[in-house]
Amino acid sequence: MINRAITAIHKKGEFKAKIALVLGSGLGNFVESLSNPTSIPFSEIPGFPISTVEGHSGEMVHGYLDDIPVLVNSGRVHFYEGYSLAEVVYPIRILKALGAESIVLTNAAGSIRKDYIPGDLMLIDRLLNLTGRSVYKGGKEPDSIFDNEILDNIRLIAKRAGINLKLGSYAGLNGPSYETPAEIRFLRLKKADAVGMSTVHESMAAFQAGLKVVGLSCLTNYAAGILDQALNHAEVMETGLRVRDDFARLLSELIRSQAF
Repeated sequence: MINRAITAIHKKGEFKAKIALVLGSGLGNFVESLSNPTSIPFSEIPGFPISTVEGHSGEMVHGYLDDIPVLVNSGRVHFYEGYSLAEVVYPIRILKALGAESIVLTNAAGSIRKDYIPGDLMLIDRLLNLTGRSVYKGGKEPDSIFDNEILDNIRLIAKRAGINLKLGSYAGLNGPSYETPAEIRFLRLKKADAVGMSTVHESMAAFQAGLKVVGLSCLTNYAAGILDQALNHAEVMETGLRVRDDFARLLSELIRSQAF
């Protein structure tokens, strides 16, 4: 299936790069930064799962940032959409087969900390897989898949660019419903800083495939129980739109600096 997918993709263009990105809810505008873009809808790639969630355009894009080739999956699927874990991480395996050596996984997440406010960007330094499932083969998941030197480089680049980049841990749950206030209190005890419904399985699949992995969250809302108001996907999208230019600028700075 992977060979069939690669053949179909290459019929559209070169689609080869060492740097790959996966763009989460409302964060797809980064592709506008690329020159000479070529795109292929996920629906035209054999075996590729199709997102049903608003804010995921559902296409693979190859383009250049300055003279640096980049592969971008604009959108992703989630386990709660009815896909198997193998299908959820299949796009990661395709990016690896197209030559990716490093991958940046982005997402929209809820903030568990009151001092991490909606609109903040957060660099992930630790994953908490609370889905009850794992794609990691061969035993216990590693304590951390993120390289400390890469994390330090990214924070330095963000500081030089005048971008306020937080650092924290990301808890991945299954969804599709938002967490309850009681679950958020539990996550706080687990020292989670943000919570979402993606990224953990993709990160593990990428790490085991030998890719350097970077995780970035756009904190689009406070998690349940932090404020006395209901959560909704519209708020996620609105905050993503508000900060997407800073998010795209951060991605561009990281790629130009080749921090990973």
